[in-house]
Amino acid sequence: MIVFPAVDIKEGRCVRLRQGVATEVTVFSEDPVQVAMHWVDQGASWLHVVDLDGAFQGEPINQDLIHTLCSQVPVPVQLGGGIRDIEAAKRYFQAGVARLIIGTLALEDPASLKELCLAFPGQVGVSLDAANGRLKARGWVAETDMTVERVVPELENMGAAFVVYTDISRDGMQSGVNVQGVSRVVEATSLPVIAAGGVTDLEDIKALFPLTLNGLAGVITGKAIYTKSLDLRQALDWVEAEKNRLSRVS
Repeated sequence: MIVFPAVDIKEGRCVRLRQGVATEVTVFSEDPVQVAMHWVDQGASWLHVVDLDGAFQGEPINQDLIHTLCSQVPVPVQLGGGIRDIEAAKRYFQAGVARLIIGTLALEDPASLKELCLAFPGQVGVSLDAANGRLKARGWVAETDMTVERVVPELENMGAAFVVYTDISRDGMQSGVNVQGVSRVVEATSLPVIAAGGVTDLEDIKALFPLTLNGLAGVITGKAIYTKSLDLRQALDWVEAEKNRLSRVS
């Protein structure tokens, strides 16, 4: 299990939103690059970066800042937010992003998603963001009639490399992860799944870890590590120790 610290960027600052609502914003730092380096210093092996402005506006907005971030951190970066055509994807890969997470495009234009996956094999994942069982798009402001269970099987045929599943109702709420919801997604696909939304403390990491045996590849944590209800280094150390324990048992 990879524990991904989240660095969400809005108007050039590192922020967190409450349930993805643009006006429900808490600013944690004026310098996202410095924040990213802090999490690397704490032991992060990956970073999860989101261009929130891009997600809401439908095009890359903070590309220069993200380029700077990628050039300075010594770990790979996965990025989401506003990537809705192949040219935008190319620019981000050229900027040093290791892999991209596609949301709206995957739901609204599957043919383009497939083209993107074929152009960058193994580097394109899909974000499935759900509230009350229904997926949302366009920065979580557009309703759809699609469910996770309906969409997930199709993603494998399109060449998606992984899935990021977010329970919107819990995102930024520190109310605990939806283990059952994550489990359903893991069971519905052979793709690696990354869980997001609701992580509060180490107990949530522990609750999700058993799902790694079935395909859970990671968990994204944002507000919890900023408010310090979750100690990132402690979480990373626990996961490593548990992996070592299981390897000895097997």
